[in-house]
Amino acid sequence: MDRKRQAGRDRYKWVALSNTTLGIFMAALDSSIVIISLPAIFRGIKLNPLLPSNIGYLLWMLMGYLVVTAVLVVTLGRIGDIFGRVRMYNLGFLIFTVASAALSLTPWTGGGGAMWLILGRVVQGVGGAMLMANSTAILTDAFGVKERGMAMGVNMIAGIMGSFIGLVVGGLLADINWRLVFWVNVPVGIFGTVWAYAKLREMGLRSPARIDWWGNVTFGAGLVAVLIGITYGIQPYGNHTMGWTSPMVLTMLIGGMALLGVFVWVERHVRDPMFELSLFGIRPFTMGNVASLLASIGRGGLQFMVVIWLQGIWLPLHGYSFERTPLWAGIYMLPITAGFLLAGPVSGWLSDHYGARPFATGGMLIAAASFGLLLTLPANFSYPAFGALLFFNGIGSGLFAAPNTTGIMNAVPARLRGSASGMRATFMNSGMLLSIGLFFSLMIAGLASALPHTMSAGLLAQGVPATVATKVANLPPVGSLFAAFLGYNPMKTLLGPALSALPAARASYVTGKTFFPQLISGPFIHGLRIVFSASVVLSLVAAAASWARGRKYVHEEEGPTIVAEPEEWVPA
Repeated sequence: MDRKRQAGRDRYKWVALSNTTLGIFMAALDSSIVIISLPAIFRGIKLNPLLPSNIGYLLWMLMGYLVVTAVLVVTLGRIGDIFGRVRMYNLGFLIFTVASAALSLTPWTGGGGAMWLILGRVVQGVGGAMLMANSTAILTDAFGVKERGMAMGVNMIAGIMGSFIGLVVGGLLADINWRLVFWVNVPVGIFGTVWAYAKLREMGLRSPARIDWWGNVTFGAGLVAVLIGITYGIQPYGNHTMGWTSPMVLTMLIGGMALLGVFVWVERHVRDPMFELSLFGIRPFTMGNVASLLASIGRGGLQFMVVIWLQGIWLPLHGYSFERTPLWAGIYMLPITAGFLLAGPVSGWLSDHYGARPFATGGMLIAAASFGLLLTLPANFSYPAFGALLFFNGIGSGLFAAPNTTGIMNAVPARLRGSASGMRATFMNSGMLLSIGLFFSLMIAGLASALPHTMSAGLLAQGVPATVATKVANLPPVGSLFAAFLGYNPMKTLLGPALSALPAARASYVTGKTFFPQLISGPFIHGLRIVFSASVVLSLVAAAASWARGRKYVHEEEGPTIVAEPEEWVPA
């Protein structure tokens, strides 16, 4: 009977791994497939996202999904501990699939269509948060200590593959019909939902408890306020290039931090807290999450800035039209995925035997080195060198991801795995959102110091009237960044009707493939060096935090045990 039960458990763990891998792949694919398809989506609903009145729609299409997942993963992970992780995961698959179908059926155009899409993305985010919050806990329940790193490696690879494959698939589908970007999730979601309800079962410990309503409200409201403040902080305000001095932004940031302070007080006094602060007494859990947050911020700098670098400068200089740059940017960034695919499973398997510290720390050191080397490239680089550095960065991220996640999850009691998984996802998702605010701010600050003079001189040299050249040169740099990011022709967007006053040949040159990239390359590289310098520092600090986790540690239910040398620390 024991042999039969063990055989059944062995079969089940592969079912759990394959289904959660599908779920994570779908959730990651959707986040990037929408980013790359935004120009086609906005054309489909007949809305110009670069008009000042429409920038809010653009930002919430970009960030709404990330905000919702960052806010809800802890709550939904804790609810999974109480009511069942598989139950919450299955429901997440269903919600995500239904929301995808609703998005593909968007009935309106203009502002109404944009609001439908934003709300649909919010609902998708709820489903995605359920998947993210509970999938890692389900895997930890299903796999033994000696196989968890391998399982986490496969799961992490699915997420990274989804995020980069989404860039390519989104570009291809958007060329046919923007609704296909959402339809593609529906058959996968239906299959995954039916499979999950039929095959997944509860394997972990459940810890019946009351729902911490005050904790949920203060955490959700506080984090949403901070993330909204960051979202609007990178938008122009008055005569400023960014909105960090806006009363609304300051209110959101300060009020959000105050609410998070109240949340910490609530969690220290409530009977069944949503956020298990006691877990921070476990050093591998704390240091692993600190490393995850910093690595996520640094990686976000690479993802967004390299996309703009490719789309706004390198691809047009190499003959690609601005409209085609989103698709080709995804293709030219594939070396990151290749590096992750190579390093992820190997590092996960090795961490099962030797612990997370050497691989996670080494991965962050490699990432820091790749950011440092990217600093040395010119704006119009040689692609073999650029692709090699992206591959190098993917190797570093692959070495870090699975061991770090395994180290975090091995360190926590079985009854709190859902909560711990949600807390881990919150740190990672919040890092991505913080990276948008941090790196766009650094880039905009770098551009603001050099771009106005460069652009004004370039436009005057092409016969653009001085009043128009001065006005365009002094527009907030975020307009040029978003135009390049979305695959719009920046000069056509910025100059608009003023182009008709130029001779046809000059108008053609100004809006061609070389004028804007050559104009912006100097100021952009200045800003990019600031951004990548910050990524180097973040990666090095993440490496230090990862090393500080200590040697291999596994929490056993009969009492915490150390799998290491005799001098190893004992957790508080």
